[in-house]
Amino acid sequence: MSLAPLAERMRPQTLDDYIGQTHLVGPGGVLRRMIESGRVASFILWGPPGVGKTTLARIIARGTQCSFHTLSAVTSGVKEVRDVIEQCRRDAQSMFSKGRPILFIDEIHRFSKNQQDSLLGAVEQGIVTLIGATTENPSFEVIRPLLSRAQVYTLRPLDEKELQQLLDHTIARDEILADRGVDVRETTALFRYSGGDARKLLNILELLEQSTPGGKPVVIDDKSVTDNLQQNPQAYDKGGEMHYDIISAFIKSVRGSDPDAALYWLARMIAGGEDPEFIARRLVILAAEDIGLANPNALLLANATFDALQKIGMPEGRIPLAECTVYLATSAKSNSAYMGIAAALEAVERTGNLPVPLHLRNAPTALMKKLGYGANYLYSHDYPGNFVRQQFLPDALRGTRLWTPCDNPAEQTLAQRQAARWGDPQQ
Repeated sequence: MSLAPLAERMRPQTLDDYIGQTHLVGPGGVLRRMIESGRVASFILWGPPGVGKTTLARIIARGTQCSFHTLSAVTSGVKEVRDVIEQCRRDAQSMFSKGRPILFIDEIHRFSKNQQDSLLGAVEQGIVTLIGATTENPSFEVIRPLLSRAQVYTLRPLDEKELQQLLDHTIARDEILADRGVDVRETTALFRYSGGDARKLLNILELLEQSTPGGKPVVIDDKSVTDNLQQNPQAYDKGGEMHYDIISAFIKSVRGSDPDAALYWLARMIAGGEDPEFIARRLVILAAEDIGLANPNALLLANATFDALQKIGMPEGRIPLAECTVYLATSAKSNSAYMGIAAALEAVERTGNLPVPLHLRNAPTALMKKLGYGANYLYSHDYPGNFVRQQFLPDALRGTRLWTPCDNPAEQTLAQRQAARWGDPQQ
């Protein structure tokens, strides 16, 4: 074990040693309750690298005494998926089985649609309990039938207090570091470069240990961390703090209508080896969230950019990415659709399942018609201008305004049209 990397040597074996994610594994947390009850439902762990997704899956399998099988989406095809499902089927029938076998799939977002489809039957039939791990939004990367059968739990980057706890725990428990001795003088740079990533913190700590001459204690201060990382840029990858900081700067530059800054941060991501499809997805989201109805063509261009990128790949894909970035940055901005759906979801959560007004209901049978379904509905196309005033919201929300137009020419035109139809406020 002493030959294993520090991050592997310090991998927690129980929840008592697990640091972070208290909202899931703390007292009363849903994953802790699963272990305590011995009943595990399929779920997907979504979070940045180095926050304990794989470790948590192993702890759950160990705590429930279930057989544990792993697949990597990078190296496994449909055949490997079917083989491991068959092994899980045999395990489930074994007299030694303590529960349903757990199938852990790392980087499940990299599975193709066919690979994900091959999992559906096993999950539906209860042959396996699926635990997936992903750094990408499952809503975009996991097929809907599979997503509907697995709860999604979000893991968070470790905060400074948790990083300090991990550092103290490692120094006290690792035999190699204990033999060398560790002198902690400053942690600002160590925590900043770690970016909430436990693995990255341990990798940096190991780098400091390996670069310190034998017989001398390992010194942790801002200078030693910065100097070693500048000399060893491969010591950490694009998945931590820098990844999230740069994409944040990119998004805010586009939203803030600065094409020069947006192109700079785009170039930083491309030069750093960022997944170009990740950038393209952000452009699609930006087009809908921040440009929206002020320029609906933005969403069309963003989708076309994504399509072009998939067709031509990199490095040429940088050109449509740049074109779309400049277009979105220089476009008029509106978040009215984004705010409108947020208001509508809040209304649904607040009011529950309000009944559909009778005149809007479907009436495919004589009984439904007798009960008044669809009665007095006014067909808009039978009226001048293809419009007639009638109630469309549930009674409890009548007169509620959920969409508020922003102050741009396109939406002001829409607002004037709506005011002529409905007056103010909307009826």
